[in-house]
Amino acid sequence: MAGTATCTATQGGLLMGLTGRCHGRDPALVGWFLAGRLASYTAMGALLGLLGSAVKLPPQARAALLVVAGATVIVYAVRLMRRGRCAAPASAEAPSRYRAPLLGAATILVPCGVTLGMEMIAISSGSPVAGAAVMAGFVVGTAPAFALLGYVLRRISRTRLARLAGVVAVAAGLWTVGSGLSLAGWIGGTPPPSTVSGPGKQTVTVWATRDGYRPAMVTARAGVPVEVVFKLVDQGCTGTVTIGGRDVALPATVRLPPQPRGSLRYVCGMGMYSGIINFS
Repeated sequence: MAGTATCTATQGGLLMGLTGRCHGRDPALVGWFLAGRLASYTAMGALLGLLGSAVKLPPQARAALLVVAGATVIVYAVRLMRRGRCAAPASAEAPSRYRAPLLGAATILVPCGVTLGMEMIAISSGSPVAGAAVMAGFVVGTAPAFALLGYVLRRISRTRLARLAGVVAVAAGLWTVGSGLSLAGWIGGTPPPSTVSGPGKQTVTVWATRDGYRPAMVTARAGVPVEVVFKLVDQGCTGTVTIGGRDVALPATVRLPPQPRGSLRYVCGMGMYSGIINFS
Protein backbone atom coordinates (compact mmCIF):
# COMPACT_ATOMS: atom_id res chain seq x y z
CA MET A 1 0.00 0.00 0.00
CA ALA A 2 2.81 2.42 0.90
CA GLY A 3 4.66 1.69 -2.32
CA THR A 4 1.50 2.18 -4.38
CA ALA A 5 0.71 5.55 -2.82
CA THR A 6 4.15 7.12 -2.78
CA CYS A 7 5.37 5.88 -6.16
CA THR A 8 2.15 6.73 -7.97
CA ALA A 9 2.38 10.24 -6.55
CA THR A 10 6.05 10.81 -7.44
CA GLN A 11 6.33 8.89 -10.71
CA GLY A 12 2.81 9.03 -12.10
CA GLY A 13 3.39 12.48 -13.55
CA LEU A 14 5.41 10.89 -16.35
CA LEU A 15 2.17 9.29 -17.54
CA MET A 16 1.16 12.80 -18.52
CA GLY A 17 3.45 12.33 -21.51
CA LEU A 18 1.01 9.75 -22.88
CA THR A 19 -1.88 12.21 -22.88
CA GLY A 20 -0.03 14.94 -24.72
CA ARG A 21 -1.41 13.77 -28.08
CA CYS A 22 -4.48 12.01 -29.35
CA HIS A 23 -2.62 8.71 -29.28
CA GLY A 24 -2.46 9.08 -25.48
CA ARG A 25 -6.04 7.79 -25.42
CA ASP A 26 -4.93 4.38 -26.60
CA PRO A 27 -5.11 2.09 -23.53
CA ALA A 28 -2.35 -0.08 -24.99
CA LEU A 29 0.13 2.73 -24.36
CA VAL A 30 -0.32 2.35 -20.62
CA GLY A 31 0.59 -1.31 -21.03
CA TRP A 32 3.74 -0.33 -22.88
CA PHE A 33 4.49 2.20 -20.13
CA LEU A 34 4.22 -0.53 -17.49
CA ALA A 35 6.33 -2.89 -19.61
CA GLY A 36 9.10 -0.30 -19.84
CA ARG A 37 8.88 0.25 -16.09
CA LEU A 38 9.14 -3.49 -15.43
CA ALA A 39 12.14 -3.85 -17.74
CA SER A 40 14.11 -0.98 -16.21
CA TYR A 41 13.41 -2.00 -12.62
CA THR A 42 14.29 -5.62 -13.28
CA ALA A 43 17.55 -4.62 -14.95
CA MET A 44 18.40 -2.26 -12.10
CA GLY A 45 17.66 -4.98 -9.55
CA ALA A 46 20.01 -7.37 -11.34
CA LEU A 47 22.76 -4.74 -11.40
CA LEU A 48 22.29 -3.90 -7.73
CA GLY A 49 22.41 -7.56 -6.78
CA LEU A 50 25.55 -8.08 -8.87
CA LEU A 51 27.53 -4.99 -8.03
CA GLY A 52 25.98 -3.83 -4.77
CA SER A 53 26.37 -0.23 -3.70
CA ALA A 54 28.84 0.44 -6.52
CA VAL A 55 25.94 1.29 -8.86
CA LYS A 56 23.97 3.32 -6.34
CA LEU A 57 23.49 6.95 -7.33
CA PRO A 58 24.83 9.52 -4.86
CA PRO A 59 22.42 12.13 -3.43
CA GLN A 60 23.59 14.90 -5.76
CA ALA A 61 22.95 12.76 -8.85
CA ARG A 62 19.49 11.72 -7.59
CA ALA A 63 18.70 15.36 -6.89
CA ALA A 64 19.58 16.36 -10.45
CA LEU A 65 17.39 13.57 -11.83
CA LEU A 66 14.47 14.72 -9.67
CA VAL A 67 14.82 18.26 -11.01
CA VAL A 68 14.91 17.02 -14.61
CA ALA A 69 11.92 14.71 -14.02
CA GLY A 70 9.91 17.53 -12.43
CA ALA A 71 10.66 19.83 -15.34
CA THR A 72 9.58 17.08 -17.77
CA VAL A 73 6.26 16.66 -15.95
CA ILE A 74 5.67 20.42 -16.12
CA VAL A 75 6.30 20.43 -19.88
CA TYR A 76 3.83 17.59 -20.43
CA ALA A 77 1.28 19.31 -18.19
CA VAL A 78 1.49 22.55 -20.15
CA ARG A 79 1.04 20.62 -23.39
CA LEU A 80 -2.04 18.94 -21.94
CA MET A 81 -3.58 22.27 -20.94
CA ARG A 82 -2.87 23.88 -24.32
CA ARG A 83 -3.91 20.91 -26.46
CA GLY A 84 -7.06 21.25 -28.49
CA ARG A 85 -8.83 18.82 -30.78
CA CYS A 86 -6.40 16.99 -33.01
CA ALA A 87 -6.49 14.59 -35.87
CA ALA A 88 -3.01 13.21 -36.03
CA PRO A 89 -2.13 11.02 -39.00
CA ALA A 90 -1.64 7.31 -38.50
CA SER A 91 2.06 7.70 -39.19
CA ALA A 92 2.45 9.42 -35.81
CA GLU A 93 1.43 6.28 -33.95
CA ALA A 94 4.79 4.50 -34.06
CA PRO A 95 6.81 7.25 -32.32
CA SER A 96 4.11 7.44 -29.63
CA ARG A 97 4.48 3.73 -28.89
CA TYR A 98 8.21 4.10 -28.52
CA ARG A 99 7.69 7.03 -26.17
CA ALA A 100 5.46 5.00 -23.82
CA PRO A 101 8.00 2.30 -22.80
CA LEU A 102 10.77 4.90 -22.60
CA LEU A 103 8.72 6.99 -20.18
CA GLY A 104 7.95 3.88 -18.16
CA ALA A 105 11.63 2.97 -18.03
CA ALA A 106 12.47 6.53 -16.96
CA THR A 107 10.53 6.11 -13.70
CA ILE A 108 13.58 4.31 -12.28
CA LEU A 109 15.26 7.75 -12.31
CA VAL A 110 12.52 9.26 -10.08
CA PRO A 111 12.98 7.38 -6.81
CA CYS A 112 10.22 7.20 -4.22
CA GLY A 113 10.87 6.23 -0.62
CA VAL A 114 9.77 2.63 -1.01
CA THR A 115 11.80 2.27 -4.21
CA LEU A 116 14.91 3.20 -2.25
CA GLY A 117 14.03 0.56 0.31
CA MET A 118 13.61 -2.08 -2.40
CA GLU A 119 16.95 -1.07 -3.91
CA MET A 120 18.66 -1.62 -0.58
CA ILE A 121 17.12 -5.08 -0.34
CA ALA A 122 18.37 -5.83 -3.85
CA ILE A 123 21.86 -4.65 -2.87
CA SER A 124 21.93 -6.82 0.24
CA SER A 125 20.78 -9.89 -1.72
CA GLY A 126 24.21 -10.23 -3.32
CA SER A 127 22.61 -12.00 -6.30
CA PRO A 128 21.53 -10.59 -9.67
CA VAL A 129 18.63 -13.06 -9.83
CA ALA A 130 17.38 -12.21 -6.35
CA GLY A 131 17.85 -8.48 -6.95
CA ALA A 132 15.91 -8.64 -10.20
CA ALA A 133 13.14 -10.62 -8.50
CA VAL A 134 12.82 -8.06 -5.71
CA MET A 135 12.49 -5.10 -8.08
CA ALA A 136 10.22 -6.94 -10.54
CA GLY A 137 7.90 -7.99 -7.72
CA PHE A 138 7.70 -4.39 -6.54
CA VAL A 139 6.72 -3.18 -10.02
CA VAL A 140 4.05 -5.87 -10.39
CA GLY A 141 2.61 -4.91 -7.01
CA THR A 142 2.26 -1.24 -7.94
CA ALA A 143 1.09 -1.87 -11.54
CA PRO A 144 -2.68 -1.73 -10.77
CA ALA A 145 -2.38 1.80 -9.39
CA PHE A 146 -0.47 2.98 -12.46
CA ALA A 147 -3.00 1.31 -14.77
CA LEU A 148 -5.85 3.06 -12.94
CA LEU A 149 -4.03 6.38 -13.15
CA GLY A 150 -3.52 5.91 -16.88
CA TYR A 151 -7.24 5.17 -17.34
CA VAL A 152 -8.21 8.30 -15.42
CA LEU A 153 -5.81 10.46 -17.43
CA ARG A 154 -7.19 9.11 -20.70
CA ARG A 155 -10.77 9.85 -19.62
CA ILE A 156 -9.94 13.33 -18.39
CA SER A 157 -8.04 14.20 -21.56
CA ARG A 158 -11.36 14.03 -23.46
CA THR A 159 -13.12 16.54 -21.20
CA ARG A 160 -12.73 20.09 -19.97
CA LEU A 161 -11.14 18.69 -16.84
CA ALA A 162 -7.93 18.34 -18.85
CA ARG A 163 -6.95 21.87 -17.83
CA LEU A 164 -7.53 21.07 -14.18
CA ALA A 165 -5.48 17.89 -14.51
CA GLY A 166 -2.74 19.96 -16.11
CA VAL A 167 -2.71 22.38 -13.19
CA VAL A 168 -2.42 19.48 -10.75
CA ALA A 169 0.42 18.00 -12.80
CA VAL A 170 2.26 21.36 -12.82
CA ALA A 171 2.00 21.41 -9.04
CA ALA A 172 3.35 17.85 -8.90
CA GLY A 173 6.22 18.82 -11.19
CA LEU A 174 7.10 21.84 -9.06
CA TRP A 175 6.97 19.64 -5.96
CA THR A 176 9.37 17.16 -7.59
CA VAL A 177 11.76 19.95 -8.58
CA GLY A 178 11.61 21.31 -5.04
CA SER A 179 12.36 17.86 -3.63
CA GLY A 180 15.44 17.63 -5.83
CA LEU A 181 16.65 21.07 -4.79
CA SER A 182 16.08 20.16 -1.14
CA LEU A 183 17.90 16.83 -1.47
CA ALA A 184 20.94 18.50 -2.99
CA GLY A 185 20.95 21.29 -0.42
CA TRP A 186 20.55 23.91 -3.16
CA ILE A 187 17.83 25.59 -1.10
CA GLY A 188 17.85 26.31 2.59
CA GLY A 189 21.61 26.74 2.76
CA THR A 190 23.71 26.80 5.93
CA PRO A 191 24.88 30.17 7.30
CA PRO A 192 28.64 30.74 7.48
CA PRO A 193 29.89 29.43 10.85
CA SER A 194 32.77 30.27 13.18
CA THR A 195 34.91 27.51 14.66
CA VAL A 196 34.89 26.64 18.37
CA SER A 197 36.17 23.68 20.35
CA GLY A 198 35.30 21.90 23.58
CA PRO A 199 35.63 18.60 25.45
CA GLY A 200 33.23 15.70 25.87
CA LYS A 201 30.66 13.99 23.73
CA GLN A 202 26.91 14.45 23.26
CA THR A 203 23.95 12.52 21.88
CA VAL A 204 20.72 13.68 20.24
CA THR A 205 17.81 11.46 19.25
CA VAL A 206 15.57 11.91 16.20
CA TRP A 207 12.50 9.80 15.42
CA ALA A 208 11.77 9.06 11.75
CA THR A 209 8.01 8.90 11.21
CA ARG A 210 5.88 8.58 8.10
CA ASP A 211 5.21 12.33 8.21
CA GLY A 212 8.73 13.58 8.87
CA TYR A 213 11.41 13.75 11.52
CA ARG A 214 10.53 14.43 15.16
CA PRO A 215 11.73 16.74 16.51
CA ALA A 216 12.37 18.55 13.25
CA MET A 217 14.89 20.83 14.93
CA VAL A 218 17.35 19.87 17.67
CA THR A 219 20.13 21.79 19.40
CA ALA A 220 23.66 20.60 20.12
CA ARG A 221 26.88 22.17 21.33
CA ALA A 222 29.34 23.32 18.73
CA GLY A 223 32.89 22.03 18.88
CA VAL A 224 31.91 18.74 20.56
CA PRO A 225 31.54 15.34 18.84
CA VAL A 226 27.88 14.36 18.53
CA GLU A 227 26.05 11.11 17.97
CA VAL A 228 22.74 11.48 16.15
CA VAL A 229 20.58 8.47 16.97
CA PHE A 230 17.93 8.00 14.28
CA LYS A 231 15.10 5.71 15.41
CA LEU A 232 12.65 4.40 12.81
CA VAL A 233 8.95 4.56 13.71
CA ASP A 234 7.28 3.94 10.31
CA GLN A 235 8.49 2.58 6.98
CA GLY A 236 8.50 5.23 4.28
CA CYS A 237 10.56 7.99 2.71
CA THR A 238 12.14 8.93 6.04
CA GLY A 239 13.60 5.43 6.36
CA THR A 240 16.62 6.69 4.41
CA VAL A 241 18.32 9.90 5.51
CA THR A 242 20.90 11.92 3.58
CA ILE A 243 23.29 13.66 5.97
CA GLY A 244 26.75 14.97 5.29
CA GLY A 245 26.46 14.04 1.61
CA ARG A 246 25.83 10.32 2.19
CA ASP A 247 22.79 8.06 2.49
CA VAL A 248 22.10 6.21 5.72
CA ALA A 249 19.47 3.48 6.13
CA LEU A 250 17.57 3.77 9.41
CA PRO A 251 17.62 2.89 12.22
CA ALA A 252 21.21 4.01 12.65
CA THR A 253 23.55 6.11 14.74
CA VAL A 254 25.45 8.78 12.84
CA ARG A 255 28.65 9.99 14.49
CA LEU A 256 29.67 13.51 13.58
CA PRO A 257 33.01 15.15 14.37
CA PRO A 258 33.02 18.49 16.22
CA GLN A 259 30.90 20.94 14.25
CA PRO A 260 31.27 24.72 13.97
CA ARG A 261 28.53 27.11 15.01
CA GLY A 262 25.68 27.11 12.55
CA SER A 263 23.15 24.55 11.35
CA LEU A 264 23.39 21.15 9.72
CA ARG A 265 20.48 20.11 7.54
CA TYR A 266 19.54 16.53 6.69
CA VAL A 267 16.79 15.23 4.39
CA CYS A 268 15.03 12.00 3.56
CA GLY A 269 16.13 10.04 0.51
CA MET A 270 13.56 11.79 -1.68
CA GLY A 271 14.15 15.32 -0.41
CA MET A 272 10.57 15.52 0.89
CA TYR A 273 11.20 15.81 4.63
CA SER A 274 14.08 17.55 6.36
CA GLY A 275 15.42 18.30 9.82
CA ILE A 276 17.96 20.67 11.26
CA ILE A 277 20.61 20.34 13.95
CA ASN A 278 21.55 23.76 15.35
CA PHE A 279 25.05 23.97 16.78
CA SER A 280 25.59 26.78 19.27
